Amino acid sequence: MAYDQELAGRIRDLVAGEPGLEEKKMFGGLAFLFGGNMAVAASGQGGLLVRVDPAQSEKLLAETSAYPMEMRGRQMAGWLRVDAEQLAGDELSAWVARGVAYARSLPAK
Repeated sequence: MAYDQELAGRIRDLVAGEPGLEEKKMFGGLAFLFGGNMAVAASGQGGLLVRVDPAQSEKLLAETSAYPMEMRGRQMAGWLRVDAEQLAGDELSAWVARGVAYARSLPAK
């Protein structure tokens, strides 16, 4: 499955004008990076892939519709997936803001 072009456009609109923004094809989708650190991506598996503070992962999993990202059968701490159906209205902007804030908190690569 190719990534959702409409979702990528919505993300792009939310981060437009942000300093240090880079778009890069990753994980079969289109990722948005700050300082070389991925914040969010329109996933090639559908929906949104978002990077958050690993210390907040459990809380976000309990309080939202997000679920853990798995790579090769292993859950990745600090990496969450959100289905496209859960991204209406302000939900997308809230997830993008979380991802951008975390990516900006990391040392630039």
